[in-house]
Amino acid sequence: MSAPQLPALKLTTHKAFTHRLVLSTLTGRTVQISQIRSSSPTDPGLASHEISFLRLLEAVTNGSTIEISYTGTIIAYRPGLITGSAPGSGASRGVVRHELPAGCTRGVSYFLIPLCLLAPFSKSPINVLFTGPGVITSATPSGDISADSVRTAILPLYEQFGISNSIELRILRRSCTGPNGAGGAGEVQLVFGHQVRLPKTIHLLNPGRIKRIRGVAYCTGVSASNNARMIEAARGVLNPLIADTYIFSDVSSAPHLPSRDRTDAAGKQKIGVGFGLSLVAESSTGPLFSADLASPPQGGEPPEEIGRQCAHQLLETVSLGGCVSRTGASTMLTLMAMGSEDVGRLQIGKEVLGTEEVINLGRDLRKFGASAWGMRDAVEYEGDIVLSVVGRGVGNVGRKVA
Repeated sequence: MSAPQLPALKLTTHKAFTHRLVLSTLTGRTVQISQIRSSSPTDPGLASHEISFLRLLEAVTNGSTIEISYTGTIIAYRPGLITGSAPGSGASRGVVRHELPAGCTRGVSYFLIPLCLLAPFSKSPINVLFTGPGVITSATPSGDISADSVRTAILPLYEQFGISNSIELRILRRSCTGPNGAGGAGEVQLVFGHQVRLPKTIHLLNPGRIKRIRGVAYCTGVSASNNARMIEAARGVLNPLIADTYIFSDVSSAPHLPSRDRTDAAGKQKIGVGFGLSLVAESSTGPLFSADLASPPQGGEPPEEIGRQCAHQLLETVSLGGCVSRTGASTMLTLMAMGSEDVGRLQIGKEVLGTEEVINLGRDLRKFGASAWGMRDAVEYEGDIVLSVVGRGVGNVGRKVA
């Protein structure tokens, strides 16, 4: 006799939209989200990037059911099995090609971070190519980190859970935020080939001291001297503190899209022009702290200012303490909650723990059946909190038990 079907979990608002759908997929719990921008007089309902994420979920899962109301303010999602890039499940020759629309205002990291959370629990490896006029690889004004920071600060976190093989993020074509903050026409490929039955239980209680800083300065469609100016300004702030500082420079041409001018059918227009900087500080015990900044879509910001602001942003992130930054907190806590039924411990800064994103994550995990977090003050590090997280033992149902 089959187990009784649990009723749909009812949630409201569009906040943490992608993470709630990830939790629904991992736990197998049907979810209904209502009041999605219902008070907006001009743009109620789901935005273009949210609809695009639903299509991505449909491509990497099998048996998922998505129902959207006429106004787009209510969505019902019944998750299926995470199949990844298995043949016949939305993949062509082992690659899922996902195109982002031109009106997308979110960076590609908006899709990459939740997709990486699903990948370890997939039945087969995940290989997704993000393409189209809406792909933005740089940091965005809406708060999304760059693809470089996902590669250098998010993906290495999975190594703590024993997930480290065949993981690669390729930035095939760079792009910055386009006109009006939408679209960039970049191209990014995520290959995640390490699937596990259960993530390992972790105990991270020693933040250590910063031993090195690495970074990437990038520019698309502008002079390469912008990179040199950003690097010099950032090193001017960081070198007196950390001698081992190295920032790479990446110069690329801007993507071209067909012109919208009807009188010039064969014309091309540049898009995604700009520059930015991604920095990552590594501690002696393994924790990573990142900072990201890119030129605004309207321009007017000198590269020296971008470099200095990004360096100060990195120092501020490190000063918050703990073994995880605000950027990686959701990833770490979710993997701990989905791991084996054991108690894992993570030291985290009070200001990171007190952010709206982390607090809402704890509430959502509780609603999806995870245990509440235990908290106590850290002994050696004033201002830090030690979180005790009991794993739910969700596991990978698509992976055979040896």
